[in-house]
Amino acid sequence: MPDTVLNASMVETIFRNEENGYSVVAVRAGREEVTVVGVMPALAAGEQVAFTGVWIEHPQYGRQFKAAECRIQKPTTLLGIERFLASGLIKGVGPATARTIVEAFGEKTLDVLSGDVERLASVKGIGAKRAKSIVRSFNEQYSVRQTMIYLQSYGVAPSLAMKLSKAYGDQVESVMRTNPYRMIDDIDGAGFMTADRIALSMGLRADSEFRLQYGIKYILQEAASGSGHTYLPREMLTREAAALLKCPRETIDHHLQQLLIDRALVSAVIDGVEGIFLSSVHYTEIEVAARLIKLSLTADAGRDKSAPKKIRAFEKDSGITFSDRQREAVLKALENGVMVITGGPGTGKTTIINCILSLLSEEGEVLLAAPTGRAAKRMSEATGQEAKTIHRLLEYSGEEEHFLRNQDHPLSCSCVIVDEMSMVDIFLMRSLLRALQSGTRLILVGDADQLPSVGAGNVLRDILDSGAIPSARLTDIFRQAGESMIVLNAHRINQGEMPVLNRRDSDFFFDRRPSAEDAARAIVSLCAVRLPAYLNVKDGVRAIQVLAPAKKGSCGVLQLNKLLQEALNPPLPHKKETVFGDTLFREGDKVMHVKNDYQLAWTSASGEEGTGVFNGDVGFITAIDPEEHTVSVLYDDERTVEYEYAQLEELELAYCVSVHKSQGSEFKAVVIPVTGGPKMLLTRNLFYTALTRARELVVLVGSERVIAEMVENNYISTRYTALGHRIRELTAPAPPQML
Repeated sequence: MPDTVLNASMVETIFRNEENGYSVVAVRAGREEVTVVGVMPALAAGEQVAFTGVWIEHPQYGRQFKAAECRIQKPTTLLGIERFLASGLIKGVGPATARTIVEAFGEKTLDVLSGDVERLASVKGIGAKRAKSIVRSFNEQYSVRQTMIYLQSYGVAPSLAMKLSKAYGDQVESVMRTNPYRMIDDIDGAGFMTADRIALSMGLRADSEFRLQYGIKYILQEAASGSGHTYLPREMLTREAAALLKCPRETIDHHLQQLLIDRALVSAVIDGVEGIFLSSVHYTEIEVAARLIKLSLTADAGRDKSAPKKIRAFEKDSGITFSDRQREAVLKALENGVMVITGGPGTGKTTIINCILSLLSEEGEVLLAAPTGRAAKRMSEATGQEAKTIHRLLEYSGEEEHFLRNQDHPLSCSCVIVDEMSMVDIFLMRSLLRALQSGTRLILVGDADQLPSVGAGNVLRDILDSGAIPSARLTDIFRQAGESMIVLNAHRINQGEMPVLNRRDSDFFFDRRPSAEDAARAIVSLCAVRLPAYLNVKDGVRAIQVLAPAKKGSCGVLQLNKLLQEALNPPLPHKKETVFGDTLFREGDKVMHVKNDYQLAWTSASGEEGTGVFNGDVGFITAIDPEEHTVSVLYDDERTVEYEYAQLEELELAYCVSVHKSQGSEFKAVVIPVTGGPKMLLTRNLFYTALTRARELVVLVGSERVIAEMVENNYISTRYTALGHRIRELTAPAPPQML
């Protein structure tokens, strides 16, 4: 059947998937209203579009036009122009402004909008600044839309097409035809699979050097960002690359060897196995190991004969008595240049930090830091001294991983104490160490039994396993913490024992539910009604956090967020909304930023300005502006960030978050569904991590059988990292010299 061209005017969008661009739209063709389906850019009411495709008969919805491609044409009638402008597509123009502009310029409206800022500024109520913004937005829209039309035939998601348009401008087609893989290096969020699909559809050979070498590097990049590996065993990398690229292992080996010769990749033997590293990651681990050892040897430390007396004085002033293990930990911290303190909840890590802080403050300034804003805030509350995020401590400058504090401009202090070290990845650790000058003491505090960092590396665990850096593991649970079933059960779970459920007057409860659907309904009731009343809090959304092991399923993050949003922040006439992908965002929603964005600007109520919003930051939507296409989010009750609609891929609803995303945070109450799921997710250390996020109350909802399965499942996925190996190499005694 030959393709048909349907010339039509857009009426409305009935359905749209922002991830892949698939849309169902109503259009007017002559006097008839027609339904058109297919992958297409976002179309505005009033736009003239030429669709190419075929007529089909849908069994449920009847006659439809299935479009294979579309060409956008500028609207020609005054009504069409006004509808197009009023659609919300042009930033700064709503229905009233659209009518005013069309009344002023008539059929010349689009010509004025394409570049005549002065004439547009002459319209009452617009002005020069707004006119400039409208003209820029109008031209960007047409550029982006033509790019999206070109890219849609290659299956490129609209959100990525917008990034490509912004990066390459009118050179998109030229770049794509020359080397589609270039986007992997240039565009945040552009992966190998997308570039590969475009390249192959354009006729690039499957065995081309470009494709195979980018494919090999892609596997290592995914291993780092997705699983935290800093390298992969060569045999594993070769096997996975051959499967992905569908070519013989011999071919992969040939191109892998070329990458090694070019130093894009590095080979090293780690514990008897050849590992392949991205060169940047390889040298980062070596640098971290070297700086740790150098700092441990040069920091101004040593035995202070008066230290035991000072510790006893602190105990007396604080009304506490340290255990032998705690006292030993404090002494080690005072005597060594680098020291690690690890232990579970209730083992006295905070008390020890306070003692060390008190004693070392006599020698000079002690700086406190943590990986996240919430962790830093908790550290401040526990110590009475300001703690900063590591990014803020190092004076992040707005460019990716670029800090003003570094080896050329180090921190001026006698000691740095870092909490929640399990969250720190290898790259952030390198940046921290670069900012510490010789003679500075470094004390690392964390819980080694929690989940490791989301980013590449296993820094805390590797340092401990190296055996070369002094450390203290705290195991004793102290009286006040011992009264908490949260603390006791966390330790029971960590030791492979079932938690004690529903003890009277406890802070730990189990709500038995026969199915995941019943559990989901119970969780909504707990968060909306029962727990706010029990905790005597007005704002249950802030006090209570649901933590789910999995993203999918009836009790997964995605479904629980929809149910909790409906119950805790229902639609109201005055609340504005917008949809991005499958997520509806509403004013008042609790949201989480889900990737490090070093360029995103923020302002505080006091007028302070800065850049950088980071993975795991939680805030609330304060405003949605349909005309300006922006969503405003308030973080930590102090920083306001304005997102353009295109940036909403960086936000997720946060009424329920994954356990991984909760690391570094602490909540008054935590609700955890225990209803089954993939074995690799339902693990003991994930369960333990979830429990340790709660300050006053934990409620498990689901099945005792699933609780038992999680406690028994001590599976910890292998994380290929080499920091421990590097530290051992650098500290190993030199072999004896031959005479």
